[in-house]
Amino acid sequence: MREGTPVAYRHLYVHVPFCARRCSYCDFSIAVRRVVPVAEYVSAIAAELALRSVRETGSVLDTLYLGGGTPSRLGPDGIGALIDAIREVADIAPDAEVTMEANPEDITRDAVREWKRHGVTRLSIGVQTFDDRVLQWMHREHDGAAAEAAVRAAREGGIDAFSLDLIFALPHGLERDWQRDVGRVLALDPDHVSLYGLTIEDGTPLGRWRARGDVVESPEERYESEFLHAHDALTDAGFQHYEVSNFSLPNRRARHNSAYWTGTPYLGLGPSAHGFDGSVRSWNEKHYADWIRIVGEGAVPVAGAETLTAENRVAETVYLGLRTSDGLEVTAAEREALAAWVRAGWIIEQETASGVRIRCTPEGWLRLDALAADLTARRSPS
Repeated sequence: MREGTPVAYRHLYVHVPFCARRCSYCDFSIAVRRVVPVAEYVSAIAAELALRSVRETGSVLDTLYLGGGTPSRLGPDGIGALIDAIREVADIAPDAEVTMEANPEDITRDAVREWKRHGVTRLSIGVQTFDDRVLQWMHREHDGAAAEAAVRAAREGGIDAFSLDLIFALPHGLERDWQRDVGRVLALDPDHVSLYGLTIEDGTPLGRWRARGDVVESPEERYESEFLHAHDALTDAGFQHYEVSNFSLPNRRARHNSAYWTGTPYLGLGPSAHGFDGSVRSWNEKHYADWIRIVGEGAVPVAGAETLTAENRVAETVYLGLRTSDGLEVTAAEREALAAWVRAGWIIEQETASGVRIRCTPEGWLRLDALAADLTARRSPS
């Protein structure tokens, strides 16, 4: 069985679900495996590509993102086999951004050299914190020293484009020093930094700890103060805060993720992967075993889909516009209605040749959902 009219995609996301252990906060689709079934997985990705009719579209990829899970657990040869399987059915542009998520414990100089030889141009490194006590609480496999060693190995292996991830707003009882973590990230001189506020999801180890009363979520004031501290420290160091969770040096924005934020079509492969063809959003079966079985039966492993309505498109245009520093163009009537936001310091206005654009300030990004809902309501038909 095949989906509808094939689309020539320029952006491809591949979900690699394998992990050594589930992190305490993680509710992603992962498969904990002591021995990773590399050949089985790569074969299934190749089969899903065939089912998606990618070869027939003549797709040329501007970006390829290997996410997870932990793609680095495939090993250098596994990454090479995966990228080769993709090249069999789609061209990867010579200047494509090919990003791979990797955990520090998997990053060695030799591994990086092999990843680069296979076409990887950029790494997203899951640091999260440099505090060894907190890393253990998170169920991470590395320590702070390993994170710093991973950055050195990345550069020695020939990849100097990398993003470092940090998690903020951890429970107060952990006594994590956020300012120290931000300082250590800056000392490593990355070209990109991603920040994620901790959320506690039901069904995760952290969710169970909360249910027992062992963990209390960080208060909003702490979330706000840590977010604003990171904004100030990173922008003072020359980073551009170009999306609510992302900072980059000039001209080093994540091209793949930027496609998501502009509503560009993209294809997702692997368990739980999402895709968008310009009008329909779809998502794959979440569990690895179900995904493998369905692909093996010759069916596209889509678990669900939704066609964007006119109202959906309004909401998406507003939300995606407000979450980036590019902002959103507004009408004169909307500008007048949003004057209270300006006075509160949540948005700023910019005159353009075609009208006025609004952009969220860091304080506004902290209220992104409420601001987007307000403006969406104003734009939606009554």
